[in-house]
Amino acid sequence: MTTLDWFLNITLAVLILAVIASFIRLLKGPTIWDRILMLNLISAKVIIFLAIYAMIEKNVILLDIAISYGIIGFLTMTLLSKFIMTGGREK
Repeated sequence: MTTLDWFLNITLAVLILAVIASFIRLLKGPTIWDRILMLNLISAKVIIFLAIYAMIEKNVILLDIAISYGIIGFLTMTLLSKFIMTGGREK
């Protein structure tokens, strides 16, 4: 196991802990905007996790999945924010 593999595995473990902490904050968030921010943060951490895991496994397809997940996450956050700002009704 090289130093890079060791570092990447530690990074994955820290990312998992960060996602757990973000999920706890998602549940405790006082406002809906805090919860949306935490969803966005979890989405970004999952993308980073997939990219690092792709480096460990030397699998390029996982990078394509990470990019697709990023696009879907961005569109989801945008549409969810618009839905909340309009109060759930179309103007």
